[in-house]
Amino acid sequence: MTAPLIDPFARAITYLRVSVTDRCDFRCVYCMSENMTFLPKKELLTLEELDRMCTAFIGMGVRKLRITGGEPLVRKGIMTFFRAMTRHLETGALGELTLTTNGSQLARFADDLFAAGVRRVNVSLDTLDEGKFAQITRWGRLAQVLNGIDAAQQAGLRIKINAVALKGFNEDELPTITEWCAARDMDLTWIEVMPMGDIGNENRLDQFWSLKDVRAAYERAYTVADLAERSGGPARYVRLEETGQKIGFITPLSHNFCESCNRVRLTCTGELYMCLGQEDMADLRAPLRDHPGDDTALRAAIRAAIEHKPKGHDFDYSRQQPGGQMSRHMSHTGG
Repeated sequence: MTAPLIDPFARAITYLRVSVTDRCDFRCVYCMSENMTFLPKKELLTLEELDRMCTAFIGMGVRKLRITGGEPLVRKGIMTFFRAMTRHLETGALGELTLTTNGSQLARFADDLFAAGVRRVNVSLDTLDEGKFAQITRWGRLAQVLNGIDAAQQAGLRIKINAVALKGFNEDELPTITEWCAARDMDLTWIEVMPMGDIGNENRLDQFWSLKDVRAAYERAYTVADLAERSGGPARYVRLEETGQKIGFITPLSHNFCESCNRVRLTCTGELYMCLGQEDMADLRAPLRDHPGDDTALRAAIRAAIEHKPKGHDFDYSRQQPGGQMSRHMSHTGG
């Protein structure tokens, strides 16, 4: 039961992304509806259950754990969970513990995260313009995010900025965001907007800015060199010779990156999604709660789920409509 997790296409599953809450202190237009109905707390895995779940995956070969949300740092008592995961870093069973955050709570938790063994943090930030930030997040507070990034760097955390490429919104900020990241020695990754969830009046097709066009914009302004580097994730990297910084591109729509996929996603309610772009999932909460003193059933359920991991996803804008659209919000599955 501790044999490595291998999917039907001979890919080893070594990376688990865990959503610890569906709640967030922002309402980003591509992630949530403005008036979200959040899950009842009894449906969420407790911090102790999250520990047990992640420990089972680590025992089956998962080497990287990324904590997501919603906004993971708004989960009450979340540092208890991070400190619990430290033991797996200390034994060497876990290679990396990290998180993706909107940055709003980093000033509060940066030192504690570093103490728990976190060394790298991804911060989602799509604009440096205060007015546009308030528009995209619906709630604002850009200064709070920038202060959080300052605190994280002072604590010794390596920061990477994740920016969703949005046509007509942040196209004109590409050089500004790039130079800002370069000045602060932060890498930058651009992500294509994905068709996730019912977001009311937001039109994903209108928002879509292909990263082929983003790269072309870089090539007009910089000397761009391809990098062979792979982080174990979907990003493909280039280096800008003028700044020396690394720029990543995550392209689920204009380029399918599934052939090397090594990850699965666990929701805050214990659902395991084998692919971000598929609705198929496995309920792990039931075997977890039905057998509180024995993880045999849980491990069997994990292994059975991995056997259903698909070869690739169904995202497609080629027919001028967001084909393969997922009904669940991004905040539910985890970013």
